[in-house]
Amino acid sequence: MKARWLGIPAAAVLMMGIGQAANADAQALAKKSGCFACHSIEKKVVGPAWKDVAAKYKGDAGAQAALIGKVKKGGKGNWTSVTGGVPMPPYSPRVADADIETLVDFILSL
Repeated sequence: MKARWLGIPAAAVLMMGIGQAANADAQALAKKSGCFACHSIEKKVVGPAWKDVAAKYKGDAGAQAALIGKVKKGGKGNWTSVTGGVPMPPYSPRVADADIETLVDFILSL
């Protein structure tokens, strides 16, 4: 008999735990990288809430590459109505490319 928790198969419970750990790791990386100075997951700070970013780019096949480029190089114009024109500063090379990719993947998963 397979182990179940509240009617959820054990494998699904294990995957939820792995997802939560990855979520915590991504948030720790975001904090270390300085992202939370301008962003939050749930609400606008200076820049848009990451849930809003995920919603805007949902289903966009080019979103990952575009957002990685924006985080690396910085820029402005995509969220002017939210930021009041405050630009996104460049984060490369002070944040490793692999870490930027991890952060963008996390944001798009929200």
